[in-house]
Amino acid sequence: MQPLKNPASSIALRVATAMHQMGIDGLPRNYELVYEAYSGANPDLVREFIALGKNKTQEALDELGRKYLPHHHEESILGRHNGRVRKEMSSFINLLNEEKISLSDYGRLIGDATRVILKEVGDESKGLGKSIAALKAATEKRANQNSSVVRAVVGKTATLAEIQREADDADTARYVDALTGLGSRRAFNKALAKVYVNPEMPLMCGLAIGEIDEYTRLTEQMGPAAADRFLKQVAKVIEALAGGEDLACRFDGGRFGMLFYTTDEAEICRLVDLVRAKLRSTAVVNTGSGRSLGQVLMSFGICLSQQAPNAFDFTNHAEKALSTSKAAGGDTVTIYGTSDPSFVPKDWLIYKKQVVPEKAQR
Repeated sequence: MQPLKNPASSIALRVATAMHQMGIDGLPRNYELVYEAYSGANPDLVREFIALGKNKTQEALDELGRKYLPHHHEESILGRHNGRVRKEMSSFINLLNEEKISLSDYGRLIGDATRVILKEVGDESKGLGKSIAALKAATEKRANQNSSVVRAVVGKTATLAEIQREADDADTARYVDALTGLGSRRAFNKALAKVYVNPEMPLMCGLAIGEIDEYTRLTEQMGPAAADRFLKQVAKVIEALAGGEDLACRFDGGRFGMLFYTTDEAEICRLVDLVRAKLRSTAVVNTGSGRSLGQVLMSFGICLSQQAPNAFDFTNHAEKALSTSKAAGGDTVTIYGTSDPSFVPKDWLIYKKQVVPEKAQR
């Protein structure tokens, strides 16, 4: 790989360097937390992250993560929902207990009435009349109580269904980018974790991280509304070419990730070049003046899963390749390879058909 002209220009590289310097474990949840802190998008998170001091323990990081990145600590959300469910079910059990007591009282009343009837059979006594009247009243009360129980059960069922819908909506929202409808950075991290469930034999995948060249200039000249439409258009192109089996995500701004479930380098490059060609032919104009803003150019960095021992390095290698593309002037694709001195081969590299040195493709 070409030496990086300005390593500090990439947030991802600053994050990797900072984590190494602070001794923070390279866990996906730690990476996202530090990434969010260094991006500065959430000032409160930045202040609390700095307040942790120089030596940040995993316990302190997780406590901060539970507050700002709850998707990595699902137990808090599930616990809250579980508490609501327990409360609803406890209320339902109380209703059933009341039903049991009421039935017992009803049965005792019927038993008393039966004994009076048997004792005074054939005699139109006042006691028999009172017993029959009481039995009638009890029957009417029982009917009303049954109706109340039915209504209560229906209400509790509706409440539980609403809790389920809330949980489903929350689960969906945290893995979807609200603007483009692509997967979010959280969906990306979750997918990467699955790649390395067995670190000695990771799934055979290829990762491409891309960034729109001169994204800041383009969006500033477009205006907020037009910039949102532009990103949606870019997202459609990436999603269409990624296909249904692969994962397409938007990280932030004009940065996107594509996880291909193949290590066929030629196929990955073909798909990436199709994305770049499609975007290059997309017309971008200033909605106010109608003036063309030029072509949409995009740079990419590519890494294969065999070249990284874990999810953190997998992402970091692709980010390094992207930085090389940007440093070369943009509109470039760089493939991370084994010539990087930080890359240590693993035994499972024998499963790769061919080790290709990194190269740049324009």
